[in-house]
Amino acid sequence: MMGAGKTTVGKLLAKQLGKQFIDSDEEIQRRTGVTIPHIFDVEGEAGFRARESGVIQELLEGDNIVLATGGGAILSQQNRVAMKKHGVVVYLKSNVHDLWQRTRHDHNRPLLQTENPRAKLQELHDLRDPLYTETADLIMHTGKQSVQILLEKLQQKLEGLETMTDTQGTMQTLNVGLAERSYPIHIGSGLLGHVELLLPHIPRKRTVIVSNTTVAPLYLRQLSERLSANGVQVQSVILPDGEQYKSGESLNTIYDALLTARSERSTPLIALGGGVIGDITGYAAATYLRGVPFIQIPTTLLSQVDSSVGGKTGINHPLGKNMIGAFYQPRVVLADTATLDTLPDKELRAGIAEVIKYGLIRDLPFLEWLEGNIGELLARDTAALQYAIARSCQNKAEVVGNDERESGERALLNLGHTFGHAIENGMGYGVWLHGEAVAAGTIMAADLSQRLGWLSAQEVARVRKLFEQTGLPIIAPKLGAEKYLDLMGLDKKVADGKIRFVLLKALGQAVMTGDVPQALLEQTLESCSA
Repeated sequence: MMGAGKTTVGKLLAKQLGKQFIDSDEEIQRRTGVTIPHIFDVEGEAGFRARESGVIQELLEGDNIVLATGGGAILSQQNRVAMKKHGVVVYLKSNVHDLWQRTRHDHNRPLLQTENPRAKLQELHDLRDPLYTETADLIMHTGKQSVQILLEKLQQKLEGLETMTDTQGTMQTLNVGLAERSYPIHIGSGLLGHVELLLPHIPRKRTVIVSNTTVAPLYLRQLSERLSANGVQVQSVILPDGEQYKSGESLNTIYDALLTARSERSTPLIALGGGVIGDITGYAAATYLRGVPFIQIPTTLLSQVDSSVGGKTGINHPLGKNMIGAFYQPRVVLADTATLDTLPDKELRAGIAEVIKYGLIRDLPFLEWLEGNIGELLARDTAALQYAIARSCQNKAEVVGNDERESGERALLNLGHTFGHAIENGMGYGVWLHGEAVAAGTIMAADLSQRLGWLSAQEVARVRKLFEQTGLPIIAPKLGAEKYLDLMGLDKKVADGKIRFVLLKALGQAVMTGDVPQALLEQTLESCSA
């Protein structure tokens, strides 16, 4: 987008790589002898775009250059195809607020010379962002980092592309050990392009992909075309995006589509999306025709490290989260870390909440690694993300292999969830992201653990600091103790009328207990909410 820093970064990159830098807008002005605004005035945007495409097509035939294109060049399919064919495409991704701050005083941008340039910038971003994302080989989030740091990260990623001759070489595969129902978890960048990992699980060459209105525009066409190229007949169901749509109504939308298409028992359902899509698609697979095959392709960090693994499926009820569902294992999980490039920062942070959970409940060395590498995760460092996802999945796979149906150890994975589910329900599904609610709930669990004499004040501060560094909420909403107790009484872990909590005996050691004095619980609810 205009203002993202293409020219600045491009010039520095070209210098570092010993290549020639060319800005397509500057080249157009050099060739015509007039400014871009003048071309817009005389020929209109259509005339400018035609000139732009001609110049870009010519420049792409050259060698040893770093080319910064105009922000609208992506609108031409011819340009997109040529850029993918002739080079490595880098998308410098910035949020609209930052772009506006950088461009609001620049009067040489014809498209922003309107009554409401801020709204126009948002409109251009919404139109172009999916095309940038679809075309890019690398997506670099500019954020608040210095140009030099951004440049170093870009060079590292470019070097990684040069040495990566085969995506399979960087892929990690873990196994969830459930005897004849065991299945692989494939983790790596670019795996959506390797549908051969899915084909053994689509034996009749027919599948139905369930996605949502956010993820489908980004990845559905790519996945569908790859499958179709391998002879697979693909149908799709697109649901609205949001926790509030993890409902019986959405479930019936899936059933309606399957019945209308006469989908058979051998036809797998593929969940392409985050935790909501994975949970509801899995439950549809578990119940349609009493069970059809199920494939998970999680596209959020939270779903890659948690909800896609282990076979918990279900929908929400107005009185409680995930109260209706089934244990139903997928045939394969394909976690493409490249999909995290398009994940909003808020959702990335929410996913890290579940990553931290594994360190707190059973993997102290991982917790210490997270404390030293949280900055890399927030900056979307590829190696750090892949390590965190693999380590989290390894922890979960071990737990699920030992306790598939949550009769013992698996319940410990719910650290912070009893409080967190109450927050989600009390605030209204979708107001707080699941990971945000789990973060605040985990702080409550740590506080209660301290009141029981298990954690020190220093250890609780350590937990709070890690969540705070991640940018996650550490204070729960003030619903009132009575409301919290009522909502937590609806939790699935209630037994014999007692609310059972997952708490911390020590960092790296979780326990479940229902023996919590009411007074201590109320103190935690009061002190950790505002």
